[in-house]
Amino acid sequence: MTPETVVRLVAEPDRLRVLGAVALGAATPDAAVTASGLGPKAALVALRRLREQELVVAEGDVLRVDYDRLRELARATSPAGDGDGGEVGFRPFLRGGRLVSLPAQQGRRRDLLRHVAERSFTPGVDYPEVAVNERLRAWCDEGEVDHVTIRRYLVDLRILSRADGVYRLGPEPAGEPGRAERHVRAMGLG
Repeated sequence: MTPETVVRLVAEPDRLRVLGAVALGAATPDAAVTASGLGPKAALVALRRLREQELVVAEGDVLRVDYDRLRELARATSPAGDGDGGEVGFRPFLRGGRLVSLPAQQGRRRDLLRHVAERSFTPGVDYPEVAVNERLRAWCDEGEVDHVTIRRYLVDLRILSRADGVYRLGPEPAGEPGRAERHVRAMGLG
């Protein structure tokens, strides 16, 4: 079971009501039906689904919420529990594949922006600014941060390099050297 499974499971009102009834002490299926306020069929279907997913367990004849399992899932969503490609550790800042805010802590911000860049750009490929904006805009829809700010951070943190309006993932120079860079090299300084 994943945290997403739990959310989908309790997003259905009948299951949430039955889960609440068990959490508040309904120790039998009949008690869960009564406490949930649902009809018997709806409550028992919801209870069966909760038990299939092992969110509600039976110890003998007594139903209970498996709080140990919930704590385990909660730990999996901490920044250290980065089990699905980085998304879990950035949960407060990413929702539905969208960047909703940036961490205040610089190290976490850098890690999050590296995560965004690695999923948006291919190493060694040059991208014109229009393509960079398009890819970053997809991350910023409905968030508090705009794509221009993200692009600026990516360059400032050297996650993306930029030269003459061409961007590349990584600190190596993108595209051909600019006029100033060519001049510096011609003088033997670079």
